[in-house]
Amino acid sequence: RGLMRDALEMAGKVVIVTGGARGVGRGISDRFLQAGARVVICGRREPESLPAAGGSEAEFIAADVRDPDQIDRVVTVTLERHGRLDVLVNNAGGSPAADAGTASPRFSSSILSLNLLASLNFSQRANAAMQTQESGGTIINVASVSGTRPSPGTAAYGAAKAGLLNLTQTLAVEWAPKVRINAVTAGMIRTEQSHLHYGDEEGNARVAATVPLGRLGEPRDVGNVCLFLASPLASYVSGANLLVHGGGEKPAYLEAAERTSTSSSRTG
Repeated sequence: RGLMRDALEMAGKVVIVTGGARGVGRGISDRFLQAGARVVICGRREPESLPAAGGSEAEFIAADVRDPDQIDRVVTVTLERHGRLDVLVNNAGGSPAADAGTASPRFSSSILSLNLLASLNFSQRANAAMQTQESGGTIINVASVSGTRPSPGTAAYGAAKAGLLNLTQTLAVEWAPKVRINAVTAGMIRTEQSHLHYGDEEGNARVAATVPLGRLGEPRDVGNVCLFLASPLASYVSGANLLVHGGGEKPAYLEAAERTSTSSSRTG
C-alpha cells in the first residue's frame, strides 16, 4: 500500500485541467489536488468556487479552449508561474442535443472545435514544453462512449470523440518517448448536468440500472483513472484507451429476449 501511495504522489507536479471547475473536470482537479499537485484550471467563466483539496486550491485562468491564442496564454502563464508542466488533461467538452438533419454548419463546426481541435491545439502547445523537460510529460484526453457507439442527438459530438481516440494513438507515436498520451472513455457520469440527459432522480435510477455495475459513474471515478495514467504506475502505458463506463451497456437484444421469454411463459 505504501509503495502504491508513493507512486500516486504528485507533490511538485504541475497539472492543467481544461474545464476543471465543474462536473467531471472538478472530480479530476480534486483528485490531483489530493495527491499534492499544483493544479491550473481554465474555462470561459470564473467559477463561484475553485476546486480545493489536500490543503491546496486550484488556480484559474480564463480561456476559451477553441481559441489557440488563449490556449497559448494558459500554457505560457502556467510555465511563468511554476516553471514546468507535467500533466495536461483535455477535459473541456460537451454538446447540447441537436438533430443531425437540421443542425447548422456553424453549430457542428463549434462542437468539433471544442471536442477535438481544442485538444489537438492544447496538446501541441503542452508537448512543446514537455519535450524540453528531462522528465517529459503526460497528456490525457477525456473521451466518451459517444465516440465508440452511435450517438443519436449528438452526432458531431460523437464524431469528435471518435476522432479524439485516433488522435490519442497518433500523438502517442509521434511524441514518444518523452511524452505519453492516453485516453479515458467515460460512460454515463452523474454531474450537475445529469438531469439534462437522464431526467430526474427516478430517470437517473432507470439509466443506472442499465449499467452492469448498477450505478452511474461519479466524477471521482474518472479522476482516479486520470491520476493513475499520470503516475509512474502507468509508465509503460501510452496510446491506450481506458474504458471507465461500469461495464458498458447491456446489449438491447438481452432485454428483448427476456421480455419474449416472460411473455411466452405467461401464455404457455
